[in-house]
Amino acid sequence: MLQAMKPFELLRKNSRIIGAMMMREIVTRYGREGLGFFWLAAEPLLFCLFVIVLWSFMRANNEHGIGLGPFVMTGYMSMLIIRHVLSSCMAAVQANVGLLYHRQVSIIHIYASRIVLEFLGNSIAFLIVYIILLMLSQVQLPSDVILLIGGWTLLLVQSAGVSLILSGMAMRYDFIDRIVPVLQYGLIPISGAFVMAAWLPQEFRDILLRIPFPHAVEMIRAGVFGEFVKTYYDVNYAVLWAIGLNILGLLLVSRARHYLDVE
Repeated sequence: MLQAMKPFELLRKNSRIIGAMMMREIVTRYGREGLGFFWLAAEPLLFCLFVIVLWSFMRANNEHGIGLGPFVMTGYMSMLIIRHVLSSCMAAVQANVGLLYHRQVSIIHIYASRIVLEFLGNSIAFLIVYIILLMLSQVQLPSDVILLIGGWTLLLVQSAGVSLILSGMAMRYDFIDRIVPVLQYGLIPISGAFVMAAWLPQEFRDILLRIPFPHAVEMIRAGVFGEFVKTYYDVNYAVLWAIGLNILGLLLVSRARHYLDVE
């Protein structure tokens, strides 16, 4: 009985540490007034509305059989969670290195708290943007909520894996920090956030779908648009990539503590 309780006690202990670090991060990042968190939803909402208004004057509000509103919303929100998770993880240890003085706090706790916080914050922002655009008749209710949530969660896990790998490498090699901003811009065309696989010729589509991110983005769009819009994704392929990226990332960051000066 005692042996059976150990995993549960370990889970509760780590959850408590991660929860405390999340509360500390919320106060530090958003302040006690909550205005910083408001901007997390306001930024994508303003972007979506601006693009919708701009494109309404330039071309039809319907491209390739899909509405401009849901296309911009799903694309920009997908790009945001990739960017936010990456940026948050790259600065995670440097901003919290003093916490590693406590024996109970590990590098994994720091990254876990930031990744979970980004997931919750960006998910709430996505929901707020979706509801407001729905009220403005720019989007419709999701066709498949489970598929939408699955794609969104998978995109987070993939982003976390890439972020952990780059963060672990950055603790060993200083030049990684300098190339990450360039990589963030490079992710825009290859993430599938602003293009659908069905729009591409077969040869280019095959190349794009070798990258794991577009599969998750296509799942999100399939969940929003439904079966009447052609989407391309392989859940097993995307999940295997997500698992592999996170295993490699965790190995890199877990072995990087001796590269840090813990005061």
